Amino acid sequence: FTDAPGYWENPPDSPEAALALALDLPANFAPDEDYGYSNTNYFLLGELITKVVGYSHWQYIKEEILIPLNLNNTYTPLDDVDTDDIMSGYWVGYEPDLKNDPHGAMLATAEDVGIFLRALNDGSLLNDNEQAIYSSIYEYGHSGLIPGYQSIARYYSDIDTVVVQFVNTAGGTPIVPLFDVQGGTKVMVADVVYGRIVRILHQ
Repeated sequence: FTDAPGYWENPPDSPEAALALALDLPANFAPDEDYGYSNTNYFLLGELITKVVGYSHWQYIKEEILIPLNLNNTYTPLDDVDTDDIMSGYWVGYEPDLKNDPHGAMLATAEDVGIFLRALNDGSLLNDNEQAIYSSIYEYGHSGLIPGYQSIARYYSDIDTVVVQFVNTAGGTPIVPLFDVQGGTKVMVADVVYGRIVRILHQ
């Protein structure tokens, strides 16, 4: 639904309106032929949790993850945090500050994100059965991007390290060509910087 024309300029004001943007659209590809990140699927997962537990999925996340891990600097919705404490976010070519437009996102400090990722991987968040399932699946990653903000966070088991990077500017054409990659693949500058940090840590 976030790919619908005009979504970022005028986001829907209800779950039903958001879902309507994706309803009845054809699949991007057949099963087992490709893969892709889907905001719509995560949206549906949140709605499913709300329906099953009988209260907000945000509250469920707070009770099951944030409180047990003492993630006291992770918030959603935006009403739970003083906006003066939020880093400003900018979109190239667009002057207003975007920190008051969360687009359904969660807000967290880099430290909280690091604590969560370590707990997710060291067995302190999930029970034994859940951890076995999580550890057995193939690796699949996706960096975060909403207007004004980019984020990358990953746990590296070989050096027992979590690397978190937040960037508070997005938009424009922040891509650079990697000529050493076949086909001249282009990537985000933030991805290049993150990769260099990880390489330094591996040295």
